Amino acid sequence: MEIEVKIRGLMMDPATNMPIVVLKDVASEAVMPIWVGIFEANAIAIEIEKAIAPRPMTHDLTRNLIRYMNGVLEKIVITELRDDTFMAALWVRQGTESIVIDARPSDAIALALRADCPIYVSEQVMQAARINTSGQAEGSTAEQLRGWLEGLNDEDFGRYKM
Repeated sequence: MEIEVKIRGLMMDPATNMPIVVLKDVASEAVMPIWVGIFEANAIAIEIEKAIAPRPMTHDLTRNLIRYMNGVLEKIVITELRDDTFMAALWVRQGTESIVIDARPSDAIALALRADCPIYVSEQVMQAARINTSGQAEGSTAEQLRGWLEGLNDEDFGRYKM
């Protein structure tokens, strides 16, 4: 089963100074952090802020290639958490054929934002990595971040600064 999520925020981890994409379950208060690289966070931030780049970025190019090949990005799914690394897949339809393409979650999220398609997390991954903002944390990553994320407000999820 897949759980639909939205991007709740993009911020810096105060302990590691690495960017985090915070995904929120649309049907509950559970949130799930995913650490991403600086360049990937920048690509996500540019699309969140609807900034216009003078030339197409890699994720714009990928979206354009899918379109020009008469394809549609139907959804992205964060499929697995293996050795503290998230795995993702792109679900692309071309005519009547659907294909699943392996991707890094950060690239998949950046592409999903550009293609305006839904973002999902497998139920197993959400169970392993989620943080319930009502106070229950699950998983070691969630345990470390629970207190910090629970104390955040909307201003903390403001504009992402590089």
